[in-house]
Amino acid sequence: MQINYLAVLVSAILSMVLGAVWYGPLFGKKWMEIIGADANDKKKRSEMQKSAGPLYLLQFLLTLFQVLVLAHLIADTQTVSGLERSLWIWAAFIIPTIAAGAMWNNDPKNIQWARFLIQGGYQLVLFIIFGVVLNAW
Repeated sequence: MQINYLAVLVSAILSMVLGAVWYGPLFGKKWMEIIGADANDKKKRSEMQKSAGPLYLLQFLLTLFQVLVLAHLIADTQTVSGLERSLWIWAAFIIPTIAAGAMWNNDPKNIQWARFLIQGGYQLVLFIIFGVVLNAW
């Protein structure tokens, strides 16, 4: 199986769209609470927005690399679908990393669980999208 670089690019773009929806209208208020940000602090919000451009670019490039590696892993495997490969990678590598980040801090348990569920859920949906798009193309 060959790598479809358009599928890699589309997957990376979809990750940014999903992130905007996931951390915006779906879970934005809870996420702001988790990270200790005040949505009503317009000065702080303006400062964050000014510095966000380079961070969005970096996140996009990192995701592009992530999807490219995943595409290679899917292409190298003839025995499982792209979706199945994506879910195994999510379960084995993404979830333990997110769990460690949520567990090993001084947040209260309810915040730790909220952080874990929001980030883990985002990554689950993201890897399903990656697997479906890469497998379809």
